[in-house]
Amino acid sequence: MFTGLFHMHETCPVCRLKFEREPGYFLGSIYINYGLTAMLTTIAWMVLQLGYGIAPKLLAYGLLAFCVVFGTFFFRYARALWLALDCRFEDDRFFERDLTLSGDSHGRD
Repeated sequence: MFTGLFHMHETCPVCRLKFEREPGYFLGSIYINYGLTAMLTTIAWMVLQLGYGIAPKLLAYGLLAFCVVFGTFFFRYARALWLALDCRFEDDRFFERDLTLSGDSHGRD
């Protein structure tokens, strides 16, 4: 899906699937990224503060750095997960019948 750390292919080099289906298509992946980051940060805060008694100021700085780093590098996986979920639950958008290719339905009926 990705050509570099932050740049995506427009289509899959193997099956020619167009990744960005419409403008704002990957907006849902932001929710996945944010939700996982918030959940991990909350769990880490509770465990480190309540379990180990680490100072809140120190935790705030450390977890802020975690949020920036994790959010930046997890966005690739969030986009891949969003695409996979969309393909799983709305597969008719991905596997449309192409009547110009002698009725070939890409393996779908």
